[in-house]
Amino acid sequence: MRTALLLAALPALLAAQETPTTLKDQKALAVTIYNDNLALVKDTREVRLPKGEARLAFEEVSAQIRPETALLRNITDPKGFWVSEQNFDFDLLTPQKLLDKYVGKQVTVVRSVPNPDGAGAKEVRETATVLATNGGVVLQFPDRIETSIPGRIVYPGVPANLRSRPTLVISLHSAEAAPQRLELSYLTGGLSWRADYVANLAPDEKTLDLSGWVTLTNQSGAAYPHATLQLVAGDVHQVQAQRNVELGMARMAAPQPPRMQEESLFEYHLYTLDHPTTLAVNQTKQVALLSASSVPVTKEYLLQGQSYYYTGSYGDLGAAQKVGVFLSFQNESTHHLGMPLPKGILRVYKRDAEGRIQFVGEDQIDHTPVHEQVRLKLGDAFDLTAHRKQTDYQNLGRKGKYTNVSESAYQVVLKNAKKEPVTVLVREPMPGDWEMLQNSLPFTKTDAHTATFSVPVPADGSTTLTYRVRVKW
Repeated sequence: MRTALLLAALPALLAAQETPTTLKDQKALAVTIYNDNLALVKDTREVRLPKGEARLAFEEVSAQIRPETALLRNITDPKGFWVSEQNFDFDLLTPQKLLDKYVGKQVTVVRSVPNPDGAGAKEVRETATVLATNGGVVLQFPDRIETSIPGRIVYPGVPANLRSRPTLVISLHSAEAAPQRLELSYLTGGLSWRADYVANLAPDEKTLDLSGWVTLTNQSGAAYPHATLQLVAGDVHQVQAQRNVELGMARMAAPQPPRMQEESLFEYHLYTLDHPTTLAVNQTKQVALLSASSVPVTKEYLLQGQSYYYTGSYGDLGAAQKVGVFLSFQNESTHHLGMPLPKGILRVYKRDAEGRIQFVGEDQIDHTPVHEQVRLKLGDAFDLTAHRKQTDYQNLGRKGKYTNVSESAYQVVLKNAKKEPVTVLVREPMPGDWEMLQNSLPFTKTDAHTATFSVPVPADGSTTLTYRVRVKW
């Protein structure tokens, strides 16, 4: 009987021996968020530890913590301090979980029954054993078994392994019984960020104003109040099989918000917000990344060919082909930029004749270092069309080491319905070894397998490009 009483009291004894710490003990918090649903949390709290062996219940950690990455440091008195064991308790307290934990145990069922005299009701208490909770509850009373709860259940206590919030329980040794500052670092999922950019194109389409925003999303199951926030841009390798990474400790351009501070970190870039911020549970928020005005921009029209055009007989290639519209600018300090740009979506707007903002296209940009070009495809030109026709094809058979040798002749008619002249780049990818035999306009060999023609097209007019090429493959 005495042994049974001790076993029943064990959860309460263990809980009493724990030293809990919550956000009220927090002295500093830093969160570093990576691109791929990964964050490093450094949570510093001041806790009064007993001397010798102790169990620290570090509450209000992320529900998606990776326990194998957790590291607890004693900043105040590291000598004589060590950790021997840690357990992540993620079985959280709910009415159903509490009932499940009492299967095979006794509870008190309280129900109201009318008074015999009809004046109100009185409470009746009965002891019952919880037999099962699968798809419902089964209760055994001294004189019957019921499959529904005939009132409300009163529990004698909460089991020690059932927590009200995610908790990391750490068995440790402390050299002194005194308040000590402890830093818990760990990796977690559920925190992510992305970069979004908004560009306002000038009426003459020669410059744009650019704003960068960071969108933060917290689905980790924990709040991070007044945190120092840092973001890492770059492709950090993770071991996917184990999910284990060792700790390595539509707005328009706003008027000049502060930039995030940027620095190199290993082979990545680190961005630091200049003030603490709070990441609430299940919240998405945005903070300013950068702002640049009057960035010089280049507009380009491009007709893109295909390499298969030159390996067979095709004749007329059908309906009018689209001419793509591109904008590009340099990431240079002389162009009011000059900081590494994290990958994200860049959306471009322009004002119409009445001064109203209109959306004109968007594109995804990759991580872009300083001195590199940002190039955006915004769509296809409405007033520019192209018609491509193969005017000749000859298969010349095998010659030397080449299996196939052929000659193709093409005619490309570019039409411009605009009121101003334009220049269209016609980019033709060539397979194998190639030689231009005839061409009505000059071309540039932009790489080993590409010929690019710069074709001027007059207003309300057209230009015809013809060329013949021999390819060996």
